Amino acid sequence: MKSRNHNNRPVELPNFCHLGVNLRIALTVEAALAAGVIARATDAPAFWAEFVAQSALAQPALLLTLLALCAAGRWLRGLPYIQGVVATLAIGVGVPVLVALWLSPLANRLEAYPPLAVGLFALVLGGGLLAYFNLRARALSPAITEARLQALQARIRPHFLFNSLNAVLSLVRSDPRRAEHALENMADLFRALMSNASQLAPLEDEVALTRAYLELEQLRLGDRLQVVWHIHQMPADALIPPLVIQPLVENAVYHGIEPQPGGGEISLNIYRSGDKVHIVVRNPIAAEISHHKGNRIALANIRERLLLHFDLDAQLKSEPLGAVYQVNIVIPYTRERTQPAPAHPDRR
Repeated sequence: MKSRNHNNRPVELPNFCHLGVNLRIALTVEAALAAGVIARATDAPAFWAEFVAQSALAQPALLLTLLALCAAGRWLRGLPYIQGVVATLAIGVGVPVLVALWLSPLANRLEAYPPLAVGLFALVLGGGLLAYFNLRARALSPAITEARLQALQARIRPHFLFNSLNAVLSLVRSDPRRAEHALENMADLFRALMSNASQLAPLEDEVALTRAYLELEQLRLGDRLQVVWHIHQMPADALIPPLVIQPLVENAVYHGIEPQPGGGEISLNIYRSGDKVHIVVRNPIAAEISHHKGNRIALANIRERLLLHFDLDAQLKSEPLGAVYQVNIVIPYTRERTQPAPAHPDRR
């Protein structure tokens, strides 16, 4: 059985394939090397000479260790926590020792860096890093992270629901069937707003939700709102945080379409490239920029939620490109679901 924290959630080893985990490990190793050299160096030239020499040995060992941990990551996380820690430390000590045995004779530094000292250094550092990741998971993973995600999701601007309700009311007598369909779309959107923000959702569900939102907006804007979808290369089974695409499209409508009397076109391009999923939203740039601050708040909200879900493996970039404004999100492609995602039945 896996170890459990105070919220009765299983404690797992970190994912050694994630950029954020690897970056923290690399920075910690370099900081430990620098601290050891500072304790012995007599002046700055001696410090730099010794630090460069140690880094030349440590970097290949660190790279190979991270590659080995990434390759064995699925197996390691499948073990009971204590056994996984032991296996991780065995890899974290064994690889640097083997590298030291191989590189030290070439560098004529076998006496300066004996395998026993290298192994002890790796054991102490590895144990400290695993303790840090354990504490970080306990602090951020269960209740605190979920509360932060729920708070961020609750701040997503819901003004379109009121506008859409007015549009639906105008259709009740003139086109009851269309009004009924619009109310069904609103129900889906309300359900998404109240869903568990800590659960990832299938990409196809988020696209269906965005389509429902755009149908509601077209009740208000009519032909002023044109939408172009490029989703023939979309990985429908990819898992993403809920309510990421819809707020981007809402921003595109609010800042790019509404201020312009003639409206404009919103473009959505969703595709997979390697082990990454790209979500690109473009809208025309309006002359009126009074809502620019609100746009930044929404983007900051999405960026923080991506960080909580994917750490440094997700990116969000927004920039003007000529006459259009583009938001590009890149997230890891994953289909592994640890919790059931909220279902959005497709009625269409």
